[in-house]
Amino acid sequence: MFNLKRPWISPAILISVLLVACGGGGGGAGSEGGNGSGSGSAGITAASAGLIALPVTGVKRCTDATDAAIVCASTGQDGDLKSGVAWPDPRFTVDGTGNCITDNLTGLMWARQDGGFRTWQLGLDFANSLDLCGFTDWRMPNRKELLSLVNYSAGNVGIELLNNGFTFQVESVLWSSSSVAGSAGNAWSLIVLPGIVTTAAKSGGNYILPVRAGP
Repeated sequence: MFNLKRPWISPAILISVLLVACGGGGGGAGSEGGNGSGSGSAGITAASAGLIALPVTGVKRCTDATDAAIVCASTGQDGDLKSGVAWPDPRFTVDGTGNCITDNLTGLMWARQDGGFRTWQLGLDFANSLDLCGFTDWRMPNRKELLSLVNYSAGNVGIELLNNGFTFQVESVLWSSSSVAGSAGNAWSLIVLPGIVTTAAKSGGNYILPVRAGP
């Protein structure tokens, strides 16, 4: 069980991340990494040319520098502004096979169950060769696509994903296809329960949650 504190993320930082995540490459979830080569795609569309529709973070709580709860009004924090596109209802839809789940916010289709505990390269190979739900264009997600699954308003990100239809082991760490800049032997990964990213040696083992550009 991980016992990590999820940091508050300022709107400015989060918007910067999502602008990169949603921009370029045809409006994908990020330019980092599908199939380990930089070809991610996510389906969040712009309202018009040059504009990007950013999703709301879901954060409702505002805090001071000591992480104590404060009144949100006039803080400029996410819980105050609530800026962005509202999440669809339902957020996720399980397909007819019961093996795949589509994120109705990003347009990405995910495997509901993880692909096992593997090294980074074996994870890439597994995802790239997967034939599931009638599709063969599966890949390992980049770190921004993994972060798109995180609901920052949830007390437990892993349980929130289970409640929304995923069936993988939520007390796990998921590989992304994104290598760490300047450190080719390491890649970014998502610690699911707290919903934060970390780095890990590619020679070690983490779980794989394949993704494709759905539906």
